[in-house]
Amino acid sequence: MTLASTPPGRALKTAKAGATQPPRQRDPEVTRARILEAAKKEFAKLGLAGARVEAIATRAKANKRMIYHYFGSKEELFQAVLEDAYADIRSAELKLNLDHLSPEDAIVALTTHTWNYYLKNPEFMTLVNSENLHKARHVKKSERFKELHHGFISMLQRIIDRGVEAGVFRAGVDARQLHITMAAVGYYYLTNRFTSGVIFDIDFMSKEALKNRLDFNIETVLRLLRP
Repeated sequence: MTLASTPPGRALKTAKAGATQPPRQRDPEVTRARILEAAKKEFAKLGLAGARVEAIATRAKANKRMIYHYFGSKEELFQAVLEDAYADIRSAELKLNLDHLSPEDAIVALTTHTWNYYLKNPEFMTLVNSENLHKARHVKKSERFKELHHGFISMLQRIIDRGVEAGVFRAGVDARQLHITMAAVGYYYLTNRFTSGVIFDIDFMSKEALKNRLDFNIETVLRLLRP
């Protein structure tokens, strides 16, 4: 039966049934995730001071009251964004299954992953910069932030220890210092790419320059570890 041939009485009942259906309920987790994504973009672009809750609400297709309901305040929302950002990078690292790789391959994989993560997630670096301007006052209050990093250094230490046992790494390398170097050799390059590009007259973001830099990063880290 086509729509044109539908009896008027049935059409009326169908219309009434549709009209009396309760409105679809909002999914709290989806809404919260949408707010976090919108807030990440605003905070990354403008920092904590410059970002406006009204702009975040508009970007998230939410309202200010909903944001305050889920997060309490702009400061708490910023803290949640930082927690979410660090959770993402730590989660991505776990998926590398580094304990199943040889020590040298594990270091290459982690160095490469860190570099590629920065390239694909530039907001992460700007959020970290912003929190350091605030002297880490938000993450200091975060239990989740501390929990996210409990196993990371021990994972890196296991790789170092396996390398020492296999005779490919020297003993005495501090896993914390190694991680700082692994992050720094990529982080500095990307956060200073504009000024450094002028100084050295190089397009820091060309494919060739990025490949050369990754190769240099890997070689630098491995030289720190080799006997």
